[in-house]
Amino acid sequence: MRKAFLQLHMAVFLAGFTGVLGRLITLNEALLVWYRLLITVLTLWVIYLFKRDVYRISWKGISRITGVGMIVALHWVSFYASIKYANVSVALVCFSAIGFFTAILEPLITRKPFNKTELLLGLLVIAGIYLIFHFDPHYKKGIILGLISALLASLFPVFNRLLVQDHKPETVTLYQLSGGFLFLSLLLPIYLSFVPAGHLVPTLADTGWLLVLAWFCTVWAFNLSMNALKKISAFTVNLTYNLEPLYGIVLAFILFREDKYLSGSFYVGLLLIVLSVFLQTWLIYKKRRQ
Repeated sequence: MRKAFLQLHMAVFLAGFTGVLGRLITLNEALLVWYRLLITVLTLWVIYLFKRDVYRISWKGISRITGVGMIVALHWVSFYASIKYANVSVALVCFSAIGFFTAILEPLITRKPFNKTELLLGLLVIAGIYLIFHFDPHYKKGIILGLISALLASLFPVFNRLLVQDHKPETVTLYQLSGGFLFLSLLLPIYLSFVPAGHLVPTLADTGWLLVLAWFCTVWAFNLSMNALKKISAFTVNLTYNLEPLYGIVLAFILFREDKYLSGSFYVGLLLIVLSVFLQTWLIYKKRRQ
């Protein structure tokens, strides 16, 4: 269990950089995700074919896994769109709503009773988000996109926890991201017709940041998270991912000075979000000791 928590927190730490990278990369959000998936999928296939670590699975299994990959692709597009329409801090704080959505959706998907404690902790996060943006509504479009991103993000850990019971995490990651790439490749022309891009080919700087995003924040982080899901519930994984905004927001403050544009209510709301994470961690520790 301790190893699983270490893997999870390392994945969260790496995920904290993705928001900053989303602002540094100048591509349209859909193109950004398409290139991210392209580099990631090519890298994974080379690694797994070289290691001969790819296992054949049924078409039913492939369809289930690639279906989750579509959700991943849509989550990333809406997340980076939130950054483009607002800023890194707004997108990352909205991402914290993942715990609330998971507390509702996981019992419905797995047909288990609702956990009142998880619902209350999720509501604490929602209260934090409300406090932050109730007094600062000019990021409305970015907030809506950020909440859509959190809703989509709450689904794939729930499904992944079911998938890793039957398949190796590496196999799930490979087919999942491959499915997401193929889905986005079909969707991209339609998306760009409604949201035109300033340029289609990444600059030299964009290419460098895309490699960091794909290799470190995707390939490595995905595998760490998938391995953690073998031992830890989807809700705990999602709630722990609420620490992602802390890492990302601190970086955004340092690199982009976004703290100049945020009011005091932002910090009060952020405190509630952090409190929910520590309460969940404490409850898990208490339960283990009993």
